[in-house]
Amino acid sequence: MMGNGKKKKIGIFVCHCGVNIASVVDVERVAKELDGYTDVELSTDYVYMCSEPGQKMILEQIQERGLDGVIIAACSPTLHEKTFQNVAELAGLNPYMVEIANIREQNSWVHTDKEKATDKAVKIVKSMVEKLRGNEHLEPIKVGITRRAMVVGGGVAGLQAALDIADHGYEVVLVEKEPSIGGHMVQLSETFPTLDCSQCIMTPKMVEVSRHPNIKVLTYHEVESISGFVGNFKVRIKKKPKFVDEDLCKLCGDCADVCPQVVPDEFNMGLSFRKAIYLPFPQAIPGAYTLDIDSCLGLLPVRCGKCKDVCDARAIDYDMKEEIIEEEVGAVVLATGYDLYSMQALGEFGGERYEDVINGLEFERILSASGPTGGEVRRPSDGKIPKNIVFIQCCGSRDPELHNSYCSKICCMYTAKHAMLYKHRVHDGNATVFYIDVRAGGKAFDEFYQRTVDEDDVLYMRGKVSKVYKEGDILKVRGVDTLTGKLVEMEADMVVLAMSMVHADGSGELMKKLKVGTDKDGWLAEAHPKLRPVESLNAGFFLAGCAHGPKDIPDTVAQASAAAAKVGDLFARHELLHEPTIVPVIEELCSGCGICISMCPYGARSLDLTKHVVKVNEVLCEGCGACAAACPCGAAQQKNQTDEQIFSMVKAILKG
Repeated sequence: MMGNGKKKKIGIFVCHCGVNIASVVDVERVAKELDGYTDVELSTDYVYMCSEPGQKMILEQIQERGLDGVIIAACSPTLHEKTFQNVAELAGLNPYMVEIANIREQNSWVHTDKEKATDKAVKIVKSMVEKLRGNEHLEPIKVGITRRAMVVGGGVAGLQAALDIADHGYEVVLVEKEPSIGGHMVQLSETFPTLDCSQCIMTPKMVEVSRHPNIKVLTYHEVESISGFVGNFKVRIKKKPKFVDEDLCKLCGDCADVCPQVVPDEFNMGLSFRKAIYLPFPQAIPGAYTLDIDSCLGLLPVRCGKCKDVCDARAIDYDMKEEIIEEEVGAVVLATGYDLYSMQALGEFGGERYEDVINGLEFERILSASGPTGGEVRRPSDGKIPKNIVFIQCCGSRDPELHNSYCSKICCMYTAKHAMLYKHRVHDGNATVFYIDVRAGGKAFDEFYQRTVDEDDVLYMRGKVSKVYKEGDILKVRGVDTLTGKLVEMEADMVVLAMSMVHADGSGELMKKLKVGTDKDGWLAEAHPKLRPVESLNAGFFLAGCAHGPKDIPDTVAQASAAAAKVGDLFARHELLHEPTIVPVIEELCSGCGICISMCPYGARSLDLTKHVVKVNEVLCEGCGACAAACPCGAAQQKNQTDEQIFSMVKAILKG
């Protein structure tokens, strides 16, 4: 340990970061004022410390001057701490003798007064000197790896990730909460910009997943809890009873024929009906019926039993119970997908009040050959062919005052597709699109949009709709044409709302169980938006598809493959290195009160009943410091962040 009373050689390297820091902080003055500070052997500056010349300078100075510790005054440690630790290691210095003084995000980016910002930068660096003087030489904790992955979500992102990982030669457990894999993509009619049949794309992929020897498909299952750490997770998974044996079911459909209970069909977005015992859709995998206990007349006691009576295969088992199964995996890919914003939140558009005001997924099912109308465009209210359709974009998106501030990314393109396909089916029909602006950034997207306007004669009206209402049996759409500045009111047989995408229902609770971070809108938060876009801050968890944010199919598939590649990189290692900045227990000070045990979110602490002191599982500890803050005895001291170090840092800042 570098005791505060023992003379050490510390090098300070202050970064200009181009103008990110230097435009607000007098970098040269910071370096000059730190020259000669306690234990400081060297204090210098450079325009880009993370560049090859900057790193070379640090390496050479460590070796030439025999530096015992290094402070990089630059950007956030989440960005380049590992970079500079690697440089130190190359120079023969313990990487945990490197500290980052954040003078960008915590200083230059939040201030405009150069004098005050420079003074603050000096104080920040001095505080890090005091911390570094108390640092220990640490070594990473080595742990083994379970080379088996879990993918949560069976949509296109989950299927792609599972296939890629399995093709690398690793086992995959694919967990899907619905009775079949496929996700939202199998609900689509055709996909932009090529107008490929979505089911023609997805069905072979679903079959490939179901037959892959390295993939274990668990449908109608939900992740209940997870424990452990990267490379060594233990997952508890709830198996919901289907009351139908998948291996025995012959898909004859006799059970559904005799079932008296009729409920809205979720796959067709409630535009048609299904029985209480049902097959989600014709290409469902696994190919077996599911008894929906929430729709059934009842099993305790059995109040009907007709489905079991007619099942010659004896596949129906009313005695099935909910089970908990456990799996051991080394990495988790989160591909939980998306849902659509509730139309009830946009009451001014008549959502869920008027039958003929529908959302984009409902229109997809109408357009689909396997949908409730066999692909013919007909109104939900009376089955008539609509001659005038109005499409409204950005419904709940890009509206920070009332709804969601973000762009849902795919709405411009699928609205163009909807309008085009409508015109292909109803040649004498009129399609009008109300839009704010058209965002068509993908490959061949803009050409697709232009084709909709030029060849299919779709009217695009730049403006916002204020209200959709009914006069008698006629829907009326009122809005503003912002190009002419005139109020517009038109009649419509059907209105299609491009609803905002939101994170999947229930995913928020799941992420709390997994201890994985989300952003303010509930989408999964990446470790770094540019450098680590498919990794969570919680090591071992990887992000794929619309669980991370709104995406089209190509971006979803690309991110799923990227997440799978990261899993492959992880499994290719001989062993994992766990951060040693843990919070051990000083047994002489520990009273065995157990407060820190209840505070630990990782289950890393337990009570040694023999010694009556707390013991720590080092590979579970993530060094969050919650236990150290709660310990009344000071027995929990985080390595390289002890109370003594923190007090020294505070004193350095107060002295200035």
